[in-house]
Amino acid sequence: MNQDFSSIYNHHEREVLGAVMAKASEYPAIEADGDLLCDVACVALNRLPPRYIRHAVDFLFYLTEHERHEIDSAIDEAVTYA
Repeated sequence: MNQDFSSIYNHHEREVLGAVMAKASEYPAIEADGDLLCDVACVALNRLPPRYIRHAVDFLFYLTEHERHEIDSAIDEAVTYA
């Protein structure tokens, strides 16, 4: 049996990477260093519980507005900390 698991990913990865890139402009020294941005993303991701999914649409469909807000707040807090 040969399974393709490439569609499985941590939902927070894409959100954290976007948040890191958005905040990078506030820190010019960090923004210029791609390796450091990767380190910041790793620190932020390690502060969040993993949310493994296959399809973002399915994941977001079943969340309440309150849960979405909590996830967004947790991501912002983790990236700010990192």
